[in-house]
Amino acid sequence: MNPLEHCIIPGWPAPARVKAIQTTRQGGVSAAPYDSLNLGNHVGDNPLAVERNRILLNKLLPSEPVWLEQIHGTLVANADRASCQPQADACIARHRESVCAVMTADCLPVLLCDAQGSVVGAAHAGWRGLCDGVIEATVLTMSVAPQSLMAWLGPAISQEAFEVGEEVRAAFVAIQPQAALAFTPGQSGKWFADIYALARLRLNALGVTQIYGGGHCTYREREQFFSYRRDGVTGRMGTFIWLER
Repeated sequence: MNPLEHCIIPGWPAPARVKAIQTTRQGGVSAAPYDSLNLGNHVGDNPLAVERNRILLNKLLPSEPVWLEQIHGTLVANADRASCQPQADACIARHRESVCAVMTADCLPVLLCDAQGSVVGAAHAGWRGLCDGVIEATVLTMSVAPQSLMAWLGPAISQEAFEVGEEVRAAFVAIQPQAALAFTPGQSGKWFADIYALARLRLNALGVTQIYGGGHCTYREREQFFSYRRDGVTGRMGTFIWLER
């Protein structure tokens, strides 16, 4: 198995020293319903299969990634200092070869780097973390001018498949009235949320205007991506970023 054959390389004008990859569900050893490159060790998959998948992935990386215990919050870990599995939903790194990682299966992975290639970051932006400010927390922790940053939005659930309740819409609109434009009405008081548009609004408000990616749907692209909303029991993809030595 060769995960690299199936990985997505972000299409963004990042500095040459900034490296990033996005895994898909292909290229690993896990059996259904985790087939095949499941990187999550918390979803019920055979632990030996997950370990083997991570070993396959590590051949593409300069060091062991900082695996997070994600809780749909806004805490940001530092990959340069993390020695265990920190409870956080974002990660930043300034040292060469420190690998930031987030795992998703419908939630939005957001990669960040500055124009100088001095700092990188990755955020796990489910609707709750996105609403509560995980992107803002990540940008703040990177400690550079937001105007110098660029962002790449990885594969997430599309608006057509992401139906939410009125409370979700209300929470976003209470913070940013223009967020109303990212919702279209469904049935019985439900709304379809555009998580890509919501992330772009948050990034723009911070001063981050160079935004790339955002063209996939994890729910509809069954052969390429895991989707929790579609399948319930499923694996997790990984999104990784680091600075090359």
